Formats: sequence, C-alpha cells, structure tokens
Amino acid sequence: MKRTLLSALTVLVASAAVAPVASAVEPASFNIQSARLEELDARTKNSVHKLRLEHLNNQSKAIEDIQATRLEALDARTKAIGNIQETRLDALDARTKNSVHKLRLEHLNNQTKAVDNIQETRLDALDARTKNSVHKLRLEHLNNQTKAVEDIQAARLEALDARTKAIDNIQEARLDALDARTKSVR
Repeated sequence: MKRTLLSALTVLVASAAVAPVASAVEPASFNIQSARLEELDARTKNSVHKLRLEHLNNQSKAIEDIQATRLEALDARTKAIGNIQETRLDALDARTKNSVHKLRLEHLNNQTKAVDNIQETRLDALDARTKNSVHKLRLEHLNNQTKAVEDIQAARLEALDARTKAIDNIQEARLDALDARTKSVR
C-alpha cells in the first residue's frame, strides 16, 4: 500500500515537474497530460481514502472485540464472586442452624432436668406423707410412670442427638467442600 502510494506520488511529482516543459513543447498534449494527471490524482486520493477507511474500520472492529472480551471476563468474575458470596452465606446459615440445634437440645435437657426435679420432689413429699400400702401402690405406680417418662425422654434425646450429629456431619462436609472450592477459585 505504501509502495503504491509512494509510486503514485512520485509519478505525480514527476508529472508536475515535466508538465511545464511539455507544455512549452506541445500545447495540445498539455491538455491531455493535464487531464491524465487530474484523473491519476483523483484515483490516488480515492484509493488512499478507501485504504484509510478500511484501516479505521479494522481498528474499530478490533477495539469492539477487545471491549466485548473484557466485558465477558468482567461478567464471569462478577458471577464467580456472586457464587462465592452465596456459598459463604449458605455456610453461615448452616452454622447458625447448628447453633440453634444446640440451643434447642440444651433447652430440652434443662426441661428434662426440671421435670425430673419436680417429680423427685413430689415423690419425696408423697413418700413422707404416706406409709400404708395404698400409698405405696400409688408411689410404685408413680415411679413406673416416671420411669416411662424418663425412658421416653431418653429415647427422644438419643434420637435428637443422632439427628444433630448427622446434621453436624453433613454441614461440616459441606463446609469442607466449600472451603476446598473457595481455595481452588483463589
């Protein structure tokens, strides 16, 4: 392209330098040469403009492609950050649920202890008041009921402990997996 432009300019300059001499020799040929020079000048300007426009269009397309690629990379980073934050929030929710389960278990244990204390106090009071066989039968029946309640409560506590441990294990595994994914993303 540069060679073509340089050749065209060389021909133009040479023609311009030769034109006065040629016009002195042949005035009729001057008009023909002048017309040819004008035509050559118009073609050269036209092709240079086309080349410049083509180059400018190529640069614009390249810039648009670069900007699109940058935007896609930025979108991908934004989505990755959003996913990491969502995962962290899920882990935080799991930890919070774990602490809520512990609080519920502690509350249930406290209620069980309170019920046991109340029943023991009632049994002591009943035992102190009664010494005959009818009262002994009632006391024995009450003991049986107390044992049944304690057995039921123990079974419930064991089931709750098993569920809590299972939830803790699942949450711990999820947190470990999340930590591993988070570390691998970094």
